[in-house]
Amino acid sequence: MPIVAIDHVQLAMPAGREDEARAFYGKLLGLAEVPKPADMVKRGGAWFEAGAVKIHLGVEADFHPARKAHPGLRVEGLAALVEGLRAAGVPVADGQPIDGVNRVFVDDPFGNRIELLEHTSG
Repeated sequence: MPIVAIDHVQLAMPAGREDEARAFYGKLLGLAEVPKPADMVKRGGAWFEAGAVKIHLGVEADFHPARKAHPGLRVEGLAALVEGLRAAGVPVADGQPIDGVNRVFVDDPFGNRIELLEHTSG
């Protein structure tokens, strides 16, 4: 059976910090929070979506942030997004250049690495 798409990306987070997840993923990155299935709500975490992009944050008891592994989120208007992140006090690191791609790295409130990239050609 062929794999046709990634349904979602799961990232870990510490317990009780859903408001920080909402501020970062919802307000700063502009993803809409979607309801988790009723039987999963008690586990904590939060789910976010924008079109085909789905990021699920799940509580991990012995949480350790993902420092190397990361989602790469393709964006439009990277410069404005970076400006908003910096204005909110989020450190932004430039990524090594790739032909036709501008990219930066940020950490979510829990230390998980996130790549934000914008294609500049084709």
